[in-house]
Amino acid sequence: MRILLVGSGGREHALAWKLKQSPLVETLLIAPGNPGTAQEGHNLAITDDDIPALVRAAKEHAVDMVVPGPELPLVLGLKDALANEGIACFGPNAFCARLEGSKVFAKNMMRRAGIPTANFRVFEEAYEARQYAKSHPLPMVVKADGLAAGKGVIIAKTVDEALEAIDRIMVQRIFDAAGERIIIEEALIGEEASLLAFCDGKTVVPLSSAQDHKPVGENDTGPNTGGMGAYTPAPILPEQKLADLTELTITPLIRLLAEKGHPFQGVIYAGLMFTADGPFVLEYNVRFGDPECQPLMVRLESDLAEIMSACCRKELHRTPVRWSPQTGLCVVLSAPGYPGSYPKGMPITGLEQADEVPGVKVFQAGTAQKDDRLVTSGGRVLGVTALAPDLRAARDAAYQAADQIQFDGKYLRRDIGAKGMARA
Repeated sequence: MRILLVGSGGREHALAWKLKQSPLVETLLIAPGNPGTAQEGHNLAITDDDIPALVRAAKEHAVDMVVPGPELPLVLGLKDALANEGIACFGPNAFCARLEGSKVFAKNMMRRAGIPTANFRVFEEAYEARQYAKSHPLPMVVKADGLAAGKGVIIAKTVDEALEAIDRIMVQRIFDAAGERIIIEEALIGEEASLLAFCDGKTVVPLSSAQDHKPVGENDTGPNTGGMGAYTPAPILPEQKLADLTELTITPLIRLLAEKGHPFQGVIYAGLMFTADGPFVLEYNVRFGDPECQPLMVRLESDLAEIMSACCRKELHRTPVRWSPQTGLCVVLSAPGYPGSYPKGMPITGLEQADEVPGVKVFQAGTAQKDDRLVTSGGRVLGVTALAPDLRAARDAAYQAADQIQFDGKYLRRDIGAKGMARA
């Protein structure tokens, strides 16, 4: 099998690392990839938003399956373009990808499918949004409708914070066109967890549970990021409850999409909030979470290429999905200033020493090669990931390895896994 993996982050390095282990995979191409993915396959200098170039590359290299890592190429219609050429794609079409591309679309679909989610209202005018926010109970959540790299959600604890968020999104357009519409919704109080599932359009198979850490600061303080660390399984979402939660939060949506003539094929991610009134869906992603993907991949015992191919062929019901009983944990090392502006080009050292820690794999994300040296090139630089018998051991190994790695201003949260350990 010849596979083209699209993307350049830590998630894509983890997927490339796992796909390379499959005896089914003859050739692995990554577009555009990073220095880490170059160790697993062959990088192509094509950006993830250049749909025509990606389709041309898939044809020229006689690719059997394309695996989009990030959401953008899916929202832009990569699967639809590949379908016109008869090339399989592990990912949903543009209609289904609107679940992530438009929060308004996702919330309306949740309502129609009867999936529990926070009460909300949609606004296209800043004035109307401001008037509504002035009388909305606190705290409240202000969300940009479109894609904002995981940073378009603001939890406002005061009216002034809500008004500032509305102004920044709708007037200043800090997220460009993503801020043409916003959602204001009630803030759900509880603990978050991630539920992902493989889908072939009809069959839905949940992955093991995971828990992400979105805020940049310890104890979940500060602005939201793309994710500062994750672990799996998550004690808040026991394995024996996965089937029931999938039936509540994912299966009705997959059924509704199929009824509309748009079967969802790929992996879907439900961000859940566990409240005193039960679980609610915060949002959907139409791809693997990053950094949840990293610890999930080190725990997955089944052949990832086989699973993905089965989803494309609508044969997921025949394909085993097995997980290691051990715990996976990922700690993200970020550049100083992230998720705001940050410097680039800082030399990275200590990766060899980190990889020598038992059970550890370092996945590269925001890295580049410059003059034969590995340097930083993004906000989230590395995902130090450990597999160990339990959460405490995985946490210890990941932080031991993380401390071996150095670059100027290196930042990391020191409390990844603490919530799970408190529940264990």
